[in-house]
Amino acid sequence: MFRSALPILALLALYPLTEAFAHGMSASDKQAMLDGGYLRYIWLGTTHMLTGYDHLLFIFGVIFFLTTFKDIVKFISVFTLGHCITLIFATFLKITANYYLIDAVIAVSVMYKGFENIDGFKKYFHWQPPNLLKMVFLFGLIHGFGLSTRLQQLPLGDDQMSMLLRILSFNVGVEVGQVVALTVMLIFLRGWRRAETFNKFAYAANIALIAGGIFLFNMQFHGFWHNASPDEFGFAEDNHAHHHVKLTSESKQEGQISYEDIR
Repeated sequence: MFRSALPILALLALYPLTEAFAHGMSASDKQAMLDGGYLRYIWLGTTHMLTGYDHLLFIFGVIFFLTTFKDIVKFISVFTLGHCITLIFATFLKITANYYLIDAVIAVSVMYKGFENIDGFKKYFHWQPPNLLKMVFLFGLIHGFGLSTRLQQLPLGDDQMSMLLRILSFNVGVEVGQVVALTVMLIFLRGWRRAETFNKFAYAANIALIAGGIFLFNMQFHGFWHNASPDEFGFAEDNHAHHHVKLTSESKQEGQISYEDIR
C-alpha cells in the first residue's frame, strides 16, 4: 500500500510551496507583477498548477482507470472547459468567495473521485453515482473558481483590456502546467499498468487518494477558522503560517518551546 500511495504523498509534499502564492505580497512585488508583462502571468499560472496539489490529485483520480486516448481527451477537455469558464469570467467580473472554503470543496472533489474509483457508491450505498462526465465538468467549474479567488489577490491593473489579457495569460499558464503534469501522470500510469502490482495496489492507491482529500479538507478548514475567528486562536493575520514561523524563531531565541509544540 505504501508504494501505491507514493504519488499521493509526493503531491502533498508540495503543500508548503503553494503558501507563497498570493500571500505577503509587498507593494514592490505587485508593481513587479504589473511591469513584468504577460509572460510573468503565464509563468505564474504554470507554476501554480504544477504545485496545485488538489488540482493534480483530482486529475490523477480522473485518469487513473482511463486507458484510451479518446477517453482521456474527453474527460480532460471537459475539466479544462469547466475551470476555464470560472477562472476567466469570475476573475474578470470580480466574483469571489472565501478561498479556504472553495479549496475545501475542491478537496471534496478529490475524495469523491477516489471513492468513485473504488465503486464506493455502489458497494456501500447501493446507488448509481451521477454521470461522471457531468461531475468532472461541475468540479472543473469549482476548481476554476478556486484558481480565480487566488488570482484576484494579485495585481491585474485597472484597464479592462490589460486585465483580461493578464487573466488569459494566467489561464494559458495553467493549461501549460496541466499538460506537463498530465504527461508525467500518463507516463507513470502506463508503466505501472504493465506491472503485476497495478491491480493489487489500485484499490489502495485510491484509498490513499481519499485520505489525501480528507487531509486537504481538514487543512483548508483549519485555515478558514484561523481566518474567520482569529481571536479564538490568537492569530490575527490571514496567513497564520507566518505566525508559526515567527513564534518558532522567538522560542528558539528564548529557549522555550519547539516547532512541534506549536503544531
